[in-house]
Amino acid sequence: MPVRAADPVLGMIFPPANTPVPPEARMMYPSGVEFRSTGVGLERMTPEGYDQVVGRIVPAAQTMAAQGANAIAVMGTSLTFYKGAAFNQDLQQKIASATALPATTMSTAIIEALKAVGGRRLAVATAYNEEVSARLKSFLQEHEFDVLVVKGMGIERFEDRPPVTSRELLDFSAGVWQSAPKADALLISCGALKTLELLAPLEQRCKVPVVSSLPHALWAGVRLLGLSGRAPGYGTLLSRT
Repeated sequence: MPVRAADPVLGMIFPPANTPVPPEARMMYPSGVEFRSTGVGLERMTPEGYDQVVGRIVPAAQTMAAQGANAIAVMGTSLTFYKGAAFNQDLQQKIASATALPATTMSTAIIEALKAVGGRRLAVATAYNEEVSARLKSFLQEHEFDVLVVKGMGIERFEDRPPVTSRELLDFSAGVWQSAPKADALLISCGALKTLELLAPLEQRCKVPVVSSLPHALWAGVRLLGLSGRAPGYGTLLSRT
């Protein structure tokens, strides 16, 4: 029998193996929720890489449910959008059915967050190569967003390059928005990018709401547990929810 936690438990499934709970979880929600994590062993952010591990997601969710999770969040954006909107929705439903728990994905979370801030015309900055970035564009268009620009950093394996610095990511993301100044929201896609502390500075610089994979997937996940998701100081949506 799982040991009962004092607080509700969000079970998080990350693409890489052996992924610890990210520090952003406690920065946003220092109390009131317990976070647990597992990974499915993704080696490369390519469609072929996703194909190799996607079948491990539902079993991982079942394991987390058996260990006491009260809700499940798949913390991989590209892993859940790469086959389109219907695939993401079907995966989410399969997890919920297999675990009898509420479930979400990073892809669902960014859609919910973009709608919550009223974003319709998007500038999109990603970590991905051109093919995966193009698949994200198609996914967003399926949800009736107007993608004005999408630009990726060309990363397939973070281990193959120096760490992405905050300054690099800030300048890259702001540059993507500047190439489409009519955008009414900026999306940064990839859960491995450290964006939490960049949300407010980017919003100040670009004058539009910013949605990003990891912070807003945490927001969506804790909301499944009946919490507000509010995390003041980290951008428009998280400050007001």
